[in-house]
Amino acid sequence: MVTPAPVISPTPPRRGRSLLGRLLVVGLVLGVGAVALSVLSDLTTPTRGPAREAPITAAPVQPGSVVPGDAGVVPDLRQPAPQGAPAGRDPLDEWASRLSEAVDVPARALRAYALADLAMRTERPRCQLSWSTVAGIGRVESNHGRYGGATLNEDGRPSKPIIGIPLDGGPNVRAIPDTDGGALDGDTNWDRAVGPMQFIPGTWKRYAADGNGDGRADPQQIDDAAVAAARYLCSGNRDLGDAKGWWAAVFSYNNSTEYGQKVFGLADTYARRSLGR
Repeated sequence: MVTPAPVISPTPPRRGRSLLGRLLVVGLVLGVGAVALSVLSDLTTPTRGPAREAPITAAPVQPGSVVPGDAGVVPDLRQPAPQGAPAGRDPLDEWASRLSEAVDVPARALRAYALADLAMRTERPRCQLSWSTVAGIGRVESNHGRYGGATLNEDGRPSKPIIGIPLDGGPNVRAIPDTDGGALDGDTNWDRAVGPMQFIPGTWKRYAADGNGDGRADPQQIDDAAVAAARYLCSGNRDLGDAKGWWAAVFSYNNSTEYGQKVFGLADTYARRSLGR
């Protein structure tokens, strides 16, 4: 949930290493160990809504002390495809397809997270945002666009809109009266978090992005949502290659230690499993 306070949602430097010719490495290694992570049985915590989906548990890690491990490799779209690569095959699609099974993330979602990473390399290079951090948030917020039995279509939109509960000030829920006339969430009384990265309409208005280049910024479309989430995480001139900056960014998304620990464990696991792929 993109908000500085806990809110229920329906439930997110080292560069320039050569690999297969011209791939870039987004590094966040500060000489720390990985956090053990297991995915067991419940997507949400008691303060994050009634959903009961795939589990996320993570070993405790002291917030502010470390950042996730090496973020792996993402093809640099500004560079030629590696020698011998199939003609016409997008190197980003190749990378996402290879990695998808290893990390249990849809290839279409991985592509979106990598695009967000690449966009920030150009837009805000000092941020040092890694695709794996965006992926960690995407997992907690909507299981990569698969919340509630949805599937992520090839166009990057879930098979059914992902819309959270009304933010009406109920137990463990922040009260946010409607800010968009129901345009994004269908609710003219209260705001609701929307899309794979669970943006509140007011926050979406500020950070909205057209990640897929179709001329429209749509929080339900995962490319758009991932780039907008990246902009949000990088706001305030944050450096996510630094522990303090990384944790501040994640806590700005949801100010919960448990949430931060889950995102850390997921991001660390995704990053390490991506190495060599």
